[in-house]
Amino acid sequence: MFRTLGGGNVSNQTPTTSDSGMMMDQNTAHHQQLQQQQQMQNGQRNNPSSSSTSATSRALQFHPARPAILDLFNLYLGRTAQQKSDESAREPPNKTQKRISALNRDLPPRNEQFLLDFEQLLSQFQDQDQLRALTESTLISLVIQCRSHAPRAEFLLFALHSLSSISYINWDTFLPSLLSSVSSVEVSISQGSQSGATVSSATLTQSGVLPPSSTVTNPTNFQSSSPASPLPSVHCIGSPAQSVAEQSPMKSPDVGGGQQSNSRINLITRDNSMSNLRHLCCKIILIGLKFNLKPSTHADVFSHLLNWIINWDQKQQGIDEFDSARYWKPDKALIEWLHSCLDVIWLLVEDDKCRIPFYELVRSNLQVIENIPDDEALFTLILEIHKRRDMMAMHMQMLDQHLHCPTFGTPRLFPQAMNNISGEAATHMRYPAITYPSVLGEPLHGEDIAVSIQRGTLDWERALRCIRHALRNTPSLDWWKRVLLLAPCYRLQAQAPTPGAVFTAEMISEATIDRIAELLKLTNSEINCWQEWLTFSDVFFFLAKNGCLDFVDFVDKLVSRLQDGDQHILRTNHVTWLLTQIIRVELVMNALNSDSRKVEITRKILSFHKEASSDPNNPQSILLDFVSSCQNLRIWSLNTSTREYLNNEQLQKGKQIDEWWRQTTKGERTLDYMNMDDRSIGMFWVVSYTMAQPACESVMNYLASAGVTELLPGSNLQANERIAVMREVSPLPISLLSGFSINLCLKLTFQMEESMFNGQVIPNIAMVETYCRLLLIVPHSLFRPHLTHLSQRNTATLTKPGASILLFEILNYRLLSLYRYQGKSKNLMYDITKMISSLKGKRGDHRIFRLGENLCMNLLLSLKEFFLVKREGKGPTDFTETLNRIAITSLAIIIKTRGITDFDHLLYLPTMLEQILATSQHAWSEKTLRYFPSVLRDALAGRMDKRGLAIQAWQQAETTVINQCTQLLSPSADPSYVVTYISHSFPQHRQYLCAGAWVLMHGHPESINSANLGRVLREFSPEEVTANIYTMVDVLLHHIHLELQRGHSPQDLMLKACANLSFFIWTHELLPLDILLLALIDRDDDPHSLRIVMSLLESKELQQRVKLYSMNRGQPEHWLLSGTFKRVELQKALGNHLSWKERFPTFFDDIAARLLPVIPLIIYRLIENDAIDAADRVLQLYNLFLHYYPLNFTFVRDILAYFYGHLPGKLILRILSVLDVKKIPFSESFPQHINSANASICPPLDYFATLLLGLANHVIPPLSNSSKLGPAGDVSISSARMQHNKTQAAAQPGQINASEGQKAFYQIQDPGTYTQLILETAVIEILSLPISASQVVSSLVQIVVHIQPTLVQSSNGVHGAPGVGGQSSVLPTSPSGGSNDSFGPTRTSSSPSGMNTSNFIWRSGYTCQQLSCLLIQACGLLLAQLPPEFHVQLYMEAARVVKECWWLTDGKRSASELESAVSYALLDPTWAAQDNTSTAIGNVVALLHSFFSNLPQEWLEGTHLIIKHLRPVTSIAVLRIAFRIMGPLLPRLANAHPLFNIVTAVNDNGGCFWQEFSTISSC
Repeated sequence: MFRTLGGGNVSNQTPTTSDSGMMMDQNTAHHQQLQQQQQMQNGQRNNPSSSSTSATSRALQFHPARPAILDLFNLYLGRTAQQKSDESAREPPNKTQKRISALNRDLPPRNEQFLLDFEQLLSQFQDQDQLRALTESTLISLVIQCRSHAPRAEFLLFALHSLSSISYINWDTFLPSLLSSVSSVEVSISQGSQSGATVSSATLTQSGVLPPSSTVTNPTNFQSSSPASPLPSVHCIGSPAQSVAEQSPMKSPDVGGGQQSNSRINLITRDNSMSNLRHLCCKIILIGLKFNLKPSTHADVFSHLLNWIINWDQKQQGIDEFDSARYWKPDKALIEWLHSCLDVIWLLVEDDKCRIPFYELVRSNLQVIENIPDDEALFTLILEIHKRRDMMAMHMQMLDQHLHCPTFGTPRLFPQAMNNISGEAATHMRYPAITYPSVLGEPLHGEDIAVSIQRGTLDWERALRCIRHALRNTPSLDWWKRVLLLAPCYRLQAQAPTPGAVFTAEMISEATIDRIAELLKLTNSEINCWQEWLTFSDVFFFLAKNGCLDFVDFVDKLVSRLQDGDQHILRTNHVTWLLTQIIRVELVMNALNSDSRKVEITRKILSFHKEASSDPNNPQSILLDFVSSCQNLRIWSLNTSTREYLNNEQLQKGKQIDEWWRQTTKGERTLDYMNMDDRSIGMFWVVSYTMAQPACESVMNYLASAGVTELLPGSNLQANERIAVMREVSPLPISLLSGFSINLCLKLTFQMEESMFNGQVIPNIAMVETYCRLLLIVPHSLFRPHLTHLSQRNTATLTKPGASILLFEILNYRLLSLYRYQGKSKNLMYDITKMISSLKGKRGDHRIFRLGENLCMNLLLSLKEFFLVKREGKGPTDFTETLNRIAITSLAIIIKTRGITDFDHLLYLPTMLEQILATSQHAWSEKTLRYFPSVLRDALAGRMDKRGLAIQAWQQAETTVINQCTQLLSPSADPSYVVTYISHSFPQHRQYLCAGAWVLMHGHPESINSANLGRVLREFSPEEVTANIYTMVDVLLHHIHLELQRGHSPQDLMLKACANLSFFIWTHELLPLDILLLALIDRDDDPHSLRIVMSLLESKELQQRVKLYSMNRGQPEHWLLSGTFKRVELQKALGNHLSWKERFPTFFDDIAARLLPVIPLIIYRLIENDAIDAADRVLQLYNLFLHYYPLNFTFVRDILAYFYGHLPGKLILRILSVLDVKKIPFSESFPQHINSANASICPPLDYFATLLLGLANHVIPPLSNSSKLGPAGDVSISSARMQHNKTQAAAQPGQINASEGQKAFYQIQDPGTYTQLILETAVIEILSLPISASQVVSSLVQIVVHIQPTLVQSSNGVHGAPGVGGQSSVLPTSPSGGSNDSFGPTRTSSSPSGMNTSNFIWRSGYTCQQLSCLLIQACGLLLAQLPPEFHVQLYMEAARVVKECWWLTDGKRSASELESAVSYALLDPTWAAQDNTSTAIGNVVALLHSFFSNLPQEWLEGTHLIIKHLRPVTSIAVLRIAFRIMGPLLPRLANAHPLFNIVTAVNDNGGCFWQEFSTISSC
């Protein structure tokens, strides 16, 4: 044998080798040609690595050792030439032939001789590396060929063992190549290409060369690329495979069944073949795992085997389901194959070796496969995965179950990870109101998730807690629409699922009934909660109208609750009144008319009536007394079949309503709504429910009762032109409007819109004001996007100049806050900018253009979150130059004070800046940029300053411009030259008209022709006027510098400049003041610019205009005005420039009102330039005027946050004066802390605890009914709060000045909801304190650390109460249960100094255990609203608490003791508080989790500071705490890879995150 191998006589023993080699050459050439074509198609033709791989394949193919190695293996495999040709042809013989062949063949040599023969063969060749590669490729080809032959497979395993013993197999290349080749074969078979599989197998067989790796299917993507991958079915490796024909000869009398039988045979044969191959591969892998493999090899093996197991039962293509189920039967062989895979998986994830982190199994789909075989081994693995997921959940989820409920205080955006959504649609997608966190913390939401939530579960209770909170605090209509689902009875079959909805109709129904019961209890306790009922009825009407309540089911449950459950609470007719509000809703009428249970439902509705004595002097009492009659009358008119169940007494009572109405409206008499007594008000409210149309007509008649007058012909009207205007009356008071039925409100708004926007007579201010009051009173039921709504009603409405101007005035001066509250500011901004973009080049339309531009300024400054500058998200903006500049400022304020919520917004930011700057010439000064957030400052820092170029352009055109201006503006100029100039002047010269006029003045404005100048400017387009203003400012400042160089006095130059500007603004009113001021502050790089601004603001003319505006306007709360509004003359209100050629009178517009968004920007710019005294002076002059600014509360909050740490105490007090302090719920002790003589003294902890208590009571959603307070726990909490506010507010030091009861929206338009008001007020207080951020954070963390023992002592009334010390005696190695474990080994349980919590528990309505958890949540929420300076201090303080913990610093503690201590310390505070066992570390971790859950995505960048301060990590205990802190962040950071990498790099040596996490999981 040795001589044969060494002497080269192998061909004599295997005469067909050369023939087969020729066949191999042909097949290989064909195969390589296909590979090259594929490479060219993939663009890899010029890839050097691919070329190198192909060259290596060719070299191996023609290597002289290839035939010898192949023959050696064939010899030991016992393969003869005839057998090989048979195998390559895929023609298995019948039983007889096979039996005869087996008797006559020669036996192969003994296996023990193989290694000696192989080594002798190796000694004959020099290039051992190529020989190794050739051997590995030959082995792989033989594995694929011999997969179904047990003796040969066993020899191959023996050969691999033998070759591995001499280190001849490189497992890191062999195993990936083997699996890639297997994938190639699987792809061929899965496509049903038997011939293709044969060619591929033959190629591998005869060449012994693997295809390049680039041509092999990626195993990790195998499942997706080949969904019908072949899977093992019947046979494992056993005796030589017999065909199905041998096992079960096909003898069917049915001729047509032959083809089906052949298909089944082919399927089973292929499954059998691949099953054997996978089984053999697993055995080979087990051999390879005995050696040290690279991590990439482990990963490759793991991904392949995991894919096989997950798809173990996948059916084959081409066979119908019936045949597949009949002939494909899992048996013992399949289970054995699965076991082989499982053996490999267990070795890979072995904890001691950690070849693959077990987390990879946790994150795989193995535990959710649809069809799990009845196999204990696989079930054991899946069970272990679920156990590990539960362990990891402790790291990935928040410590507190309640953290996911919303506060409605801050908007939470939805990540823009959805590629099919772009532009404005993506911008308006937000996080749902609630998320149901999965085991690993990922937020789950959507219709399918909501429907799957079972009643009585924790998620159900959390959902109800959220809805109850919403019903109390009335978030916007936009919020409700995003989270609600239609009731199933109203859904269309083809309706697509709602991705963001998280509340089902059953949840809404239960929470609504809870709210009704709560209000009934408050009413019975003699608390005046009529406003709460009004607010709730608005939301209730919206829910019923939009089908979010199944009305029939709702009535059933309400009857069950109030008559079977809480019978004693229904004592009034409030429920009847609620149902009467919605009785005209279409869905309700359908239920009462056509539902099969209409009689039963009608009887149940009538059963809520309660007889009660009414107060004739109380409108509410009168309404409730007659509302049952209103209900009966309406039902009587709806359906004749239910009339017999009506209350005849109530029907007769309806005659009293008719009689009162006839007596009140007899003759031509019109109701005097301004002088109605209480009985008349109550009766008119009743009429609004029974006779809405006559009531509507009566109100409209009253508003037009003063008659009509005509505007006198003037400069803007032709002699024969007349415009009719309604004479003024008083608008209806809000106290009267609030009691109208919503049906009447809908009719009134419809009639008023028709009259205001489509009528022939200009409406009076009273009608417009009444219309606005209605929208503010009922924001949910009446809100409509006006531009869309009016265009749908009449497409010609907005083409009328008068209608557009009126609408713009309403939006700018009355409904700005309403649109922000409803989340429609951005949509409105896009629509308005598109409208004014079409006007900016149109000559003469200055009034509507400037009004729309001012509206967009307000809209930009009102935004609290990141925005797109175009609805489509692409292309240059439609903004004007002024709006482009304000957009950058607004963006800077948003990013710096509130952060960027979504990481994708950070990616969009450069594109957004390009869109803005593409049409803007401005560059920001260094003084401004230093206060910009870094992400914006870096993007703008390299922008070229074009001011120098602008001056050069002016100098080039100056001679021509001066000549033109001399002809136009000389006192003796020909008036006809105006037309010549307008028609023939070059556009590039027009922008210098005002600059030329400035030069010609020479300090004497009266020397130029103001009439011609004013006429030309009015004939310019609005954007040309803007360009003139910006250019004039540049030239003005340039000339001042020139004059200074010539020796002129700075004071004289300033006086001349201000005199010239007064000529433009006040004397002849040639330019808009607001745009001029904005142009001046944008040139803050020049010191004279802001001085000119200050001179203009301090001018007597402007002071007089502001004073006159305040006198005409009245108090800032326009909805409270009861007198007659005075209409200001058009020219006096807007000046000559804006009123030119205008015919329609003003309603609310005024030059002074246009300054309301400008003055805050001036204050920003003054502070940026360190002009603190000037900013103080402006605030002193205009603090009362800024009360009219609809966003003054937001302005104060944002400016304090924007300049935090840079504002002196005096200026902070001046900024706070912008607010009406009496209406803001500041803490009572707040004034004394900000006015303290010693600014370095930190307020006592009691002050900060009171702030947190206010947040816990009013902002954090109250605990659900499952709390320890019992079935009506949250009701009693609300009652306790309201009762306390009513009787004890003044008695408690530090108590928040919150007025009793719920506030209507019109009372808190800025910021919009009461929860936001409380939260933002606390932020303002913190930012205003004259102490450092570190002092604030230290105080808050100290409260959190000590909160539970302090509250326990407070509730017990004595210090050191039993149980406060926790379980330290039971668990001596665990941290103290008294939350004092971080302050030394003594672990005392005394309260921190400065904490006076004697009435804390009573003031909240909670138990001490519940309140401690809520205060932790409140603290995290508050800190998340503060600037990043506070976050840095929080990370430092949290790390200090952890590092100073006594049981971590004690070096004598054993690992088991630390393990026990960590587990004890990280208990959920919600549960630990119930046993008085909360810990300092547990409380601090819960604080951080609450903080993280409210933190925008951008600000998460700083979270790695916690780990930085915890370093060095010297024990597994600290590592576990670190990951317990950071774990919940990982789902949020999954799509933000840079942030993810920062957070996960926690080891000193920068170790692998997955290894660390695996270590934690295994612990």
